[in-house]
Amino acid sequence: MATQEFYIRTASETEAHGPFTQEQLSSLAEAGKVDPQTLYYEATNEQWVSIGSNPELRAIIFPEKRRLTVKPKDRIATLNPGSDASPPITVTDMLAAAEGRTSDTRDKRDKTYVMERAARIGRYACMLMLLISVVALITPSIDIISSFETEQILLTPYIYLGVVDLVLSLLLLLGMVTVYPFIRFRAMLAIGFLGLMFWTQGELVPLAAVAAGSLGLYLTTIFVSYAGLGLSVGLGVAGMLGFAYYMLT
Repeated sequence: MATQEFYIRTASETEAHGPFTQEQLSSLAEAGKVDPQTLYYEATNEQWVSIGSNPELRAIIFPEKRRLTVKPKDRIATLNPGSDASPPITVTDMLAAAEGRTSDTRDKRDKTYVMERAARIGRYACMLMLLISVVALITPSIDIISSFETEQILLTPYIYLGVVDLVLSLLLLLGMVTVYPFIRFRAMLAIGFLGLMFWTQGELVPLAAVAAGSLGLYLTTIFVSYAGLGLSVGLGVAGMLGFAYYMLT
C-alpha cells in the first residue's frame, strides 16, 4: 500500500480528487481537510468506501497516538467568540493543502513538487534565452540567408550557431529535456568561440554579454531550486539581451 495512490471525495460530491499519496492524505488529515468519513476509491472492490472502514489505511492516516495525547478539554471562559460550525471544504482547499500551499501544511510541502516546478520554469527560461540568441545571431545575416548565397552562408559562422539554438529551443518546446547536455556544450562553445572572437577584436562589452548569457544558460539547466534558478535566469536573460542589443545595433 506504500506506493498506492488514492482518489477521494466527500459523500456529497460526485467528482473525485487526486491522485494523492499516503503522505499527502496524512497532511490533509493533519490540516483537518480529510476525516475518517471521507470516501476513497478501492480499486480491488471497485467501490467507494470510507477511510475509516479500512483499519490499515485509517491507522496510517489517523494514528492512534494522536488520540492518546488528547486530554479532556477544560471549559475556560473566553472573550473571543467562536463558531461551532466549520466552513465547508472546497476542492481548492484540498488541492492547496496537498501541495503545501496553506498555513497548516506549508512546512510539509512536497519537495519533489517544488523541484518539478522549478525544472519546468527552467525549461521555459532556457527556451527564452535560446530564442533571444537566435534573433541576435541570424537577424544580421538575414539578407545572406534570403539570397541563398551559399559561399557567404558558409563563411558566416553566426548562422550555424543560430540554427543550433533554434533546433534546441524547438526540442525544449516539445519537452525533450534530454538535450540539456547539448545545451551545456553549446553554452561553453559560445564562450570559447564568440568570446575569443570578441577578445581578439578588443570588444569587451559583447564579450561580457556572451559570457553572462552562456553561463546563465548553463546554470539554468542545473538548478532545481527557486533561489539558484532565479539568479541563473536573471544572469542568462540579461546577458542574452545585451548580446542581442550589440548584434542588432
